[in-house]
Amino acid sequence: MRQGKLNKKRKAGAAFALYEVLIGVAVFALGVVALGRAAQNCVNASTMAEIQTSPTAPDPAQESEIDTGFGVVKLIEKSAPAQLVEPDNTQLNGISLVTLSAQWTRSGVTQSRQVEFYVYRSG
Repeated sequence: MRQGKLNKKRKAGAAFALYEVLIGVAVFALGVVALGRAAQNCVNASTMAEIQTSPTAPDPAQESEIDTGFGVVKLIEKSAPAQLVEPDNTQLNGISLVTLSAQWTRSGVTQSRQVEFYVYRSG
């Protein structure tokens, strides 16, 4: 008789409560979202680094498509001389303004993100 009561107590304490499972799922979901953001930042950084470390001037316009597994992302790169001027009206040459745009469709709605940065190439 006594052993039966001990087994019931052990079984009751061995299961997870609903709130414990929900907390675990929430932590997992936050980790997945953070990992997705980190992957997005890596793509942005690698593309910017590729353009910035190239020994030649950036292409005036270039388009490419990336299959992410969640859909196709269209990456558009545009470059133009920055036309920057010093306070004494001296033209700054060799600086290009590069615009990277990413476009994708989610649930039938076209979305996009854009980043601009400067690239210097001497000579």
